[in-house]
Amino acid sequence: MVKKRRLVIRTVVLTILLAAIGYTIYANIAGGSAGIPRAGDMAPDFVLRDLDGKEYRLSDYRGKGVFLNFWGTYCEPCKDEMPAMDRQYQIYRDQGVEILAVNVGESEIAIQKFIDQYDLSFPVIIDETGDVQKAYGIYPLPATFLIDSEGKIVDYIEGRMDDRDIQAYMERIKP
Repeated sequence: MVKKRRLVIRTVVLTILLAAIGYTIYANIAGGSAGIPRAGDMAPDFVLRDLDGKEYRLSDYRGKGVFLNFWGTYCEPCKDEMPAMDRQYQIYRDQGVEILAVNVGESEIAIQKFIDQYDLSFPVIIDETGDVQKAYGIYPLPATFLIDSEGKIVDYIEGRMDDRDIQAYMERIKP
């Protein structure tokens, strides 16, 4: 009787485990990335605030190219590319290209210290809940979406960029 009960329990546990593994594989293959925007898709709209409480709505930038960068203060590649982004922003903002730098859920003190340290002049907005990061399927940081003047995604870039890379990307989305 004890052996039979043990066999039933083991069978149930094994069945549950196999179902969980099967579901995980199915979700990753069939629909794991179905909602993540790709090149050619309209960029998901959002409204985020900066440290002063000013709202930034992505759709307000129609008619301009948008360099949408997701970053964190702890991210080493972000520390390298932010000054390069700012240098290119000085050149391209008058040519219709905007940068929106989305910080992913860090403290206002850490963000302000970073902005001051690197003397950033482009808008830094905060995704406090992580909802925008999830909508764009961002992981790891840094990650950048290039968005054209019609609001369509042109490209997605993961990882570190230098001045030359950023310049080439801004040329691609310049109206």
